[in-house]
Amino acid sequence: MKVLISDNLHQDGIAILERHPNIEVEVRPGLSPAELKKAIKDADALAIRSATKVTAELIDAAPRRKVVGRAGTGLDNVDIPAASKRGIVVMNTPGGNTITTAEHAVSLMMAMARNIPQAAASMREGKWEKKKFQGTELLNKTLGIIGLGRIGSVVAERALGLKMRIIGYDPFIPREVAVTMGIESVSLDELLARSDFITLHTPKTKDTAKILNRKAFRKM
Repeated sequence: MKVLISDNLHQDGIAILERHPNIEVEVRPGLSPAELKKAIKDADALAIRSATKVTAELIDAAPRRKVVGRAGTGLDNVDIPAASKRGIVVMNTPGGNTITTAEHAVSLMMAMARNIPQAAASMREGKWEKKKFQGTELLNKTLGIIGLGRIGSVVAERALGLKMRIIGYDPFIPREVAVTMGIESVSLDELLARSDFITLHTPKTKDTAKILNRKAFRKM
């Protein structure tokens, strides 16, 4: 089988494929759509991250393709209905960056609470404005988590360790399950009204795109 890797992938991941005796690997990140269309013609599989857009047109240009693998969580850059129509398997690595993403969200929240970016910029300008950037403690603050899946649940776990109150909105997670995670399950409107901090961890769909819109901000 020939596998085309069209986005930047860590060498460790590439090496796993290269070690397989029945796989030929071609690494060509940064191709234009026209170049990719040409390169994919004789490939059995396509490995991507977020840069490559797997459109219906690109799918039609690859008669041998059997699988599209995304080294990441989201699949909004893949036309899944078009792939399914052709019998192409689309897969991702949902747990691959869960901890990293959750920790990054918590890091950003702490940076916001303590005005770290603003204070760092001020310091570089030779100022010492410690009162201006005093910030706020996370202790006993309310964190609203929209989406209690893999990443959202890890964020909740970390935030509980910071002694925060956690409320969550996820129509697919039963209230009893949320309780076992230490999360109070609430409606979206209640979450917007009660939260000191809000973090969003949902797939991008027609229901979740722009969920934090102007109307939502007015409710905060």
